[in-house]
Amino acid sequence: MFQCRIDGETELRLLEASDVHEIFELIDSSREHLRPWLPWVDVTVTPEDTATFIRRSLEQHEKDEAIILGLLYRGKIAGVVSLVTIDWENEKAEIGYWIGTRYRGRGLMTRACSTLVTTAFEDLGLHRVEIRVVTENDRSRAIPERLGFTREGVLRQAALLYDRYRDLEIYSMLKDEWPATRPAEPQSPRDP
Repeated sequence: MFQCRIDGETELRLLEASDVHEIFELIDSSREHLRPWLPWVDVTVTPEDTATFIRRSLEQHEKDEAIILGLLYRGKIAGVVSLVTIDWENEKAEIGYWIGTRYRGRGLMTRACSTLVTTAFEDLGLHRVEIRVVTENDRSRAIPERLGFTREGVLRQAALLYDRYRDLEIYSMLKDEWPATRPAEPQSPRDP
């Protein structure tokens, strides 16, 4: 099982079936914050929807297609960070993330993404990591910027969110650009 301690209070681990109610409650209490940026918020209406997500996440992990992790802070799930769309042939993947409203502003997601980038390069042997963010989501865009990712440009109208096409900023990091000694602490603790 994948598990990684970030610091004395924070860790990443694979989601478990027993996490259903905690994750669902976190989503439910953060809907207003998450909805503008994530298409799945309106279709996650019961704990069973979350259970289905967890089952699929574990299946993807078993098939080496994705690593979807709970971000735990002081023993409670604060959000989810994922290495998705793993393309083994081209040695690249994309990071996706969300954090509950009550956990924003502590730098948790920045540290989690930093840890996941290190894992992608050092443990999985990937060459490239991407982060795609809705252009208007300033808090989320700040994470790859804080971590030194290169902004490559805009994917115009690449995401359909609630009957409206949105532009996506694309950021990338290459293995030889990522120092193994990168500090885990963000300079400005603000997460999406």
